[in-house]
Formats: sequence, structure tokens, C-alpha cells
Amino acid sequence: MNSSGNEKRFDTFLLFVMTALIAISCFTLYTLQPHLPGHLSNINFSMQQLMWFLFGTIGIALIMILDFDRFRKLAWPVYILGVGMLAGLFLWGDTRLGATRWYDLPFGSIQPSEFMKVFLVLTLAHVITSHNEKWTHKDLKYDLVLLGKIVGLTLPPLILIAMQPDLGSSLVILSIMAFLTLISGIRWRVLLMIFGIFALFSIIIAAIYLLYTDRFIEFIIENTPFGHAIHRIQAWQDPHLYEQSSAMQVIRSMLAIGSGELFGKGIGNYQLSIPERHTDMIFTAIAEQFGFFGSSVVIILYFLMIYRIIQIALDCRDPFGTYLAVGFVGMFSYQIFQNIGMSVQLLPLTGLPLPFLSYGGTSLLVYMAAIGLVLNIHSRKKEYMFEADD
Repeated sequence: MNSSGNEKRFDTFLLFVMTALIAISCFTLYTLQPHLPGHLSNINFSMQQLMWFLFGTIGIALIMILDFDRFRKLAWPVYILGVGMLAGLFLWGDTRLGATRWYDLPFGSIQPSEFMKVFLVLTLAHVITSHNEKWTHKDLKYDLVLLGKIVGLTLPPLILIAMQPDLGSSLVILSIMAFLTLISGIRWRVLLMIFGIFALFSIIIAAIYLLYTDRFIEFIIENTPFGHAIHRIQAWQDPHLYEQSSAMQVIRSMLAIGSGELFGKGIGNYQLSIPERHTDMIFTAIAEQFGFFGSSVVIILYFLMIYRIIQIALDCRDPFGTYLAVGFVGMFSYQIFQNIGMSVQLLPLTGLPLPFLSYGGTSLLVYMAAIGLVLNIHSRKKEYMFEADD
């Protein structure tokens, strides 16, 4: 079957959704500015976010120059670079609030774990594609070797991020791995067995925690890098018991969202002070200003973005492009669900930004690079002669 050409098309819909989210971010940061704590009130976050958006736009333009398949050659170099950057944090990283996650550079701070998310998607997509190109017969050996490759590549960045410690980004790494494992070609009987064992293990751990909470915390949790996370879990379980400490942010977040009611309290009408409101808790600012209606608009925009990326993944005839797009679906889906979920007390607090809305130069550049790769995949969709119409 002969190709009728490689038509280049630009997905204006996905670009519109991304731009709409960033516009909401800049506007919300502008209205938040007078209500931020004193040490932050002199920083023009909305203009800085706009500046990063412009840099990200240039990045998307550069990504669009090459065919996405060319990026396969960069998979191993960027993976090694990402792991090296994570390891280097323990020698040259900047420690804040007990976590070593940043490099403090003259032009600002960068967070290697954000870059590692895209690097891991790129590398896993390449490895899965290469494996399926070499292995034509699917049997137990095929499944185990491919699973070993996926887990083996995921563990180094996962361990390094966990040691920072950064529970939120660790879970994003696991989400990327899970999404790509599901569509990697590993047979469902093996996947069901793996996820069944994982589910059983999770249930046992949860039961032990609920039945022997104090001992579990003392002998297991406190001896891990995530010892601090137990306070967030307890605050999530019973926020009013810890309202003067770890649950203060949760309670104020719920009060802010609830006070917005249906249509919000109006532009800039903030009555509650919430820590990290311009970054991790920016959803509460949108809900307080614009209420249920404004919050729903944001959620719909995210739904449309994820839906469109899934469409592009399904339409792509190049397996590498499909794996790339699905990896980004895993990255975005978990972060959106986790961030909004923690804001409404559906999930415990983690330090995860809300994609395209939370302030942050590194994260915004990484998310725009991911969208740039998805746009690249769509723009180079191949059409074939004599192809049946759907």
C-alpha cells in the first residue's frame, strides 16, 4: 500500500486549549498578586508566567521542525542526562523545607524531576517500539523481558526522586510507567496478574495501617524518605484534628472553594490566605473567584486536552508516536487528578503543580514541550491511498 504523502497539519484545537489554560493562569496570578505574603508580593508572577509561555512557544516551534520519529535518537542521551541531573542534586542541589529538588542558577531555579517526566516518556516509548520491532512472537518471555525493560528504566529516576524526597513526582513517574505498560503489547493475562498482585499488596498495606496505625508509622513510615507524608495523610483523614498544623492548608482550601458557591465572589475578592496559592493551590483561587462555573470551565478544558491527545494517539500509525502520546496522557492525567483532588480533600496533599495553571518556569516549559511533541505527532500523520473512511 503506497503512501499518498505526509501531510503536515497543525492542531489548532489543542493549541487553543493550552493557550486558554495559560491565559487563565496569567489572569489568576495577576489577581492574586496583592494577596500573596510579603516576601512574594514584589514578584510579578503573571508577567513571569507570560515570559515562560513565550519561551515555551519558541520551544514548540523548534520541536515542530523535526519529524517526531527523529527524537528516538535522543532517547538514551536525554535519559542519561535526566538521571545524571537527579543524582547531581545530592551534591549541588538547593535544599528547601527539607527537600533537595532544585538547582539554583543565576537566572532562576530548575527542577530536574520535571524534565525527567518527558525524558522518561521519550525513552520508554523508544524502548517499547524497539522491543516490538525485534520480537514478532508474543509469549511469556516476550512479556517478562519487555516488563523488565520498562521497570528497569523507571526505577533509577523513581528512586532518585523519592530520595529528594518528592512523593508527588514519584507518583507521576509511576503513572507514566503504568499507562505505557498497559499499551506496550504485554498480554492482558500477565497485566491482570501484575495489577492484581499490586492491588492485593496495597489493600494489605492499607489494612495494616488502619489496624496498627501508630506501630506502622513508627517502624515503617518514619524510616523512609516519605516520613513527612504521614502527617498529610492524617490531616486528610481527619483535618479538624490537625487544623492548627498540617491540615490548615486543607481546611482553608475547602473553605475557599466552598465560599465561591455557584458563580464566585468576584474578581480579586479573596478572603482567605492559603500557602502556595500561586503554585500548588491555584485551583482554589479560581474556585473562589469564579465559583463552580469557573472551576467547571477549567475541568472541561483539561478533559478536552486529554481527549484530544488520546485521539491523536489512536490516529497515529507510527507506534513510537502512539506511545509518546499515551505517556503524556499518563503524565497529565495523574497530575490534574491529584492536584484538583487534593484541593477538594479527595486526596492527601502532595507538592504537585496543576499543569499550565500553577506558576513555575520549569514545569510550564516541560508541559509545553510535551504538547509540542503531541502537535508534531499530529502534524505528520501519514495518509494512505485506498484507505477506507471511518
